[in-house]
Amino acid sequence: MSPTVSGYRFVLRTPGAAAFFFTAAAGRAGIAMTGLGLIWLLHARTGSYTTAGLAAAGFALAEAVAGPQLARLVDRFGQTRVLPFSVATHGIAIAGVLVTPTPAAIASAVCAGAAVPQLGALSAARWAHLLRERRADELPTAFSLESLANATAFLLGPVLVTALGAAGHATLASAVAAALIVGGGAALAIQRRTAPPPARERAHPVLLRPRFLRLGLLNLAVGLYFGTMGVSVSAFATEHGVPGAAAPIVAAAGIGSLVSGWLYGLRRHRAPARLQLVVATAYLTTTALLLPLAPTATWLGIAVVVNEAAVPPTLVLLNVLTEKAVPLAVLTQAFTWNNSLSTAGSALAAFVAGRTTDGLGASTAFALAPAAGFVLLVLSVLHWRCTTHEMA
Repeated sequence: MSPTVSGYRFVLRTPGAAAFFFTAAAGRAGIAMTGLGLIWLLHARTGSYTTAGLAAAGFALAEAVAGPQLARLVDRFGQTRVLPFSVATHGIAIAGVLVTPTPAAIASAVCAGAAVPQLGALSAARWAHLLRERRADELPTAFSLESLANATAFLLGPVLVTALGAAGHATLASAVAAALIVGGGAALAIQRRTAPPPARERAHPVLLRPRFLRLGLLNLAVGLYFGTMGVSVSAFATEHGVPGAAAPIVAAAGIGSLVSGWLYGLRRHRAPARLQLVVATAYLTTTALLLPLAPTATWLGIAVVVNEAAVPPTLVLLNVLTEKAVPLAVLTQAFTWNNSLSTAGSALAAFVAGRTTDGLGASTAFALAPAAGFVLLVLSVLHWRCTTHEMA
């Protein structure tokens, strides 16, 4: 590692960067609130968690499936042309959730998920457009900012939704989430100077290359880890008679991840990103072995904080490697596919972890975390070796 410090202020001083970064970050907070907001809203309306869960699952599934297709349109026609239609459709669909009867509300939730703009991918694509030619060494810092924005959104957004929902203002929670998404997306749409040029003005390259396919598998494996942790922490706390401990553990892990991501982005690293990824996933796998051994919720909290320190650098490195693996003309699609694959892996792992918890207990379910980490490590080594061979 180089002792040279690369500050976040420097990249944010890039003309137009602060404007698109903070508007996209505000919209991402809305996205982080929406799924949980739908659960609070429809449960308050119907009294059924099944109905509420169906709406939230429909939203998430539609986002995962339609997101890459929407990103393809963005790459082809440009952010400033596609975003207005996307945010308008999303806003209308959420309005439908708020005012229509339950069956129509579920259908509206699905439409809202299909139309939600992938603001994280759009912001990352703008960073790549601004920096990749002459300041490529600053991209890890920029992507660290993106990771911090994402972690902050998913740390604070659900807290705000829960506070409003518990106070009896579930409709307001969903309305605030939609306002953040529509407002952030609309603000991003009018910022033309920093938007990447549409691919229709250039040759349209192929996305599915071997290097990107390997990165897709890595993002799927990251999702396996996320899904395992999401279920297992809550199950462990409940199993040990302290269900209230789950929230502080998750909050501590979130804060630890923010600090880890912030520290990683402060420095410029001399080692190639593909080698750094091997180191990060090796750390994640090794420390995940502590999770099934935790005897109490306190020890589990410590182990989770230590373990999840590897998550932000891993996500930043996957973005850095993705930016290097595909042309700018399809970069929004690539980032969005990464998100969708991670979501798919998380859903699969959550199901498996839930079944394992029911049958064998939460400590056994935690064994899936080092297993997911091992898959990540193997794939990281494979990517490192293959990419090194391709570059030779």
